[in-house]
Amino acid sequence: MSLNNEEIIWSLFLQGDTNAFSLLFKKYYSPLYNYGIKLCSNTCVTEDCLQGFFVYLYENRNTIGEVKNIKAYLFISFRRTLFSALKKERNFTDLNSDTQNSSNFEFSPEELKIHQEISFAQTSSITLILNTLAPREREVIYLKYYGALSMSEIASTMDISYQSVLNTLQKAFSKIRKTIENNMLSAILKK
Repeated sequence: MSLNNEEIIWSLFLQGDTNAFSLLFKKYYSPLYNYGIKLCSNTCVTEDCLQGFFVYLYENRNTIGEVKNIKAYLFISFRRTLFSALKKERNFTDLNSDTQNSSNFEFSPEELKIHQEISFAQTSSITLILNTLAPREREVIYLKYYGALSMSEIASTMDISYQSVLNTLQKAFSKIRKTIENNMLSAILKK
């Protein structure tokens, strides 16, 4: 069995290597921060939680069990840490409700423009369409396309079944397709 660089870095981190910890921090801070902002829209809480999360990881590295997928482990653990902090602040009352991310988990035109080279008008249209999706659908799309997580990693991160991820993604794409078709039809009828 050969280890990839990330597994080697993780192994060194678990042994207490501060350089390995620094590499993990640098690699995952931004993606986790962006994900945290999508979940709660509060930069202070996200930053505090993320810094506390990394401190906790380092201080408790000796008690961390076997991790098969480091990226998914970090996303799952940070999500739980963030929700726990939000619940303590009473910003979150029910972590399993569909309203948990309704206004917070939104896409911005700038974010889409960075990831796709399309015109601003198209970006704005896509942003509007994405923001009409249900919160869970937006989160699945974000994790898949912006977090680069696999379907099974998304299932673990969101604590839902693999099939639920597939169904949610399919439902989101159906809604997007239908909205685009309706918009195109409306534009044609206006001419």
